[in-house]
Amino acid sequence: MSRIGKATIFVPDGVTVTSEDGVVKVKGPKGELREKLHGSVVCEVKDGEINLVRENEEKVTKSMHGLYRSLINNMVEGVSKGFVIKQELVGVGYRAKTTGQRLELALGYSHPIIIELPEEVKVNAEAVKGQPPTITLESHDKQLVGQVAAKIRSFRKPEPYKGKGIRFKGEQIRRKAGKAAGK
Repeated sequence: MSRIGKATIFVPDGVTVTSEDGVVKVKGPKGELREKLHGSVVCEVKDGEINLVRENEEKVTKSMHGLYRSLINNMVEGVSKGFVIKQELVGVGYRAKTTGQRLELALGYSHPIIIELPEEVKVNAEAVKGQPPTITLESHDKQLVGQVAAKIRSFRKPEPYKGKGIRFKGEQIRRKAGKAAGK
């Protein structure tokens, strides 16, 4: 039995959850999200609690049970608290600038990289003297903010020799020694 799928999701104040025709809708102060469920998983909403029940014991159904419980829990948490991802730009001359939903990055290439971000993601770039520039992404949708962060990181992944690149705040990069000196 899926231990994750069996766990009850508690709905905080200010959040409404409805389940109709296999679609779960979660609405809260930060926004609104919806998820279509697999046919063999049913969502029950009662007295501020959400429980997911599976209709059979097939392997696919068991995996979907835990998956949808985690997705719905992330939806409830997102519309009530939201999700924040911070990234650092480590490298000489690396800069970030925001204008509305547009993020402009200078990452050592011959051209600036310009990214148009979705409306659901709020972006902020700040540079403090003596520290690497920081990009802050904030959204109520965990999947979307994670995808945007991964896309930004893909432009210049941290390399192991000097540690330059875009990394998540607090991430540790395994460093390698350079070439040994010749005789």
